[in-house]
Amino acid sequence: MTDPISDMLTRIRNASRALLPVVELPHSGIKESIAQILKKEGYVSEVVVEGKTKKTIKIRLKYEGKKNVIEGLKRVSSPGLRRYVSSTEIPRVLGGLGVSVVSTSEGLMTGTQARKKNIGGELLCYVW
Repeated sequence: MTDPISDMLTRIRNASRALLPVVELPHSGIKESIAQILKKEGYVSEVVVEGKTKKTIKIRLKYEGKKNVIEGLKRVSSPGLRRYVSSTEIPRVLGGLGVSVVSTSEGLMTGTQARKKNIGGELLCYVW
């Protein structure tokens, strides 16, 4: 697999469109950090890491009736074309209704947090 973050976003997108309650994916530190940001921003209800040797991440998706809380996910920076932004260039997703995830020198954070701390980094994805 060349792009595990893109795979994670695709699994979440497909599961939410199929109205599945849980998404299960292989563990990595960056995937766990992205999942925790999604939980903190209210897009998913629960993130659990299971297993000792072969860890997996279970993400419980949120729905409002039969409507997805996550309307869209978009990968911005890919392994073939990295996209780096300064703190002043971090975009607002849907005028502030969505979230951009930025990988900075202080770890993964939302675009709003990076803007407040005046830190730039690699723009990983948008969630709205």
